[in-house]
Amino acid sequence: MVILKQRSEIEKIRASNLIVAEILTELKERVQEGVTTLELDHLSEELVLKKGAKPAFKGYRGYPFSLCASINEQVIHGLPSERVLREGDMVGLDFGVYYHGYYGDAALTVPVGKISSEAALLLEATEASLTRAIHEATVGNRLGDISAAVQTHVEAEGFSVVKDFVGHGIGRDLHEDPQIPNYGVKGRGVALKAGMVLAIEPMVNAGTYKIRMLADGWTAVTADGRLSAHFEHTVAITDHGPEILSRMQ
Repeated sequence: MVILKQRSEIEKIRASNLIVAEILTELKERVQEGVTTLELDHLSEELVLKKGAKPAFKGYRGYPFSLCASINEQVIHGLPSERVLREGDMVGLDFGVYYHGYYGDAALTVPVGKISSEAALLLEATEASLTRAIHEATVGNRLGDISAAVQTHVEAEGFSVVKDFVGHGIGRDLHEDPQIPNYGVKGRGVALKAGMVLAIEPMVNAGTYKIRMLADGWTAVTADGRLSAHFEHTVAITDHGPEILSRMQ
């Protein structure tokens, strides 16, 4: 069941997402060679508590950390650890907040120093596919228009979209209907209406779209060991076009 939000609710979701955006900006600045992902996790929790909010992921379905930190071939849900970031790595930072009854959720992938040309192209293509998907989040379009925008751009750049994980609606719950695949057919699926709030999140692999799960039960990695990137924004569909709620004001 797709839940349409009132303007007052969208503003509360925006408040949560502004906290997410501020913390991701701070984390991005801290990403450098020699830093551990566990240090980034501790910082994210410290910052969110100072805001009077709660980390959305910690305890969600038993997840033990505040931040998902996915390095290189890790697609999503990477567990923070004592692993040290090295020059040439890239790390996906996925973070969520619960604030005054509503959730915020966003992600970005950050290079560590100088990265390979393939990694740079992968980051550029993934972020660009998110931009194109958001452009399709307009009243009168269909969910498939968002999905197809991601897939078309990614595959034109020679990469592949992950099919095992999807974006989602968001509001009073972290994951609401509808699910938002990163592949699909234009003109198909749920009609987009004003009041829908969507977490759109392309997950893109350099090689095969296939993934496998690590023994920790959380971390998804590319089946072929090649790189993966992840970007996400929470977006409100309005009569005046899409509004990115998880962007710094």
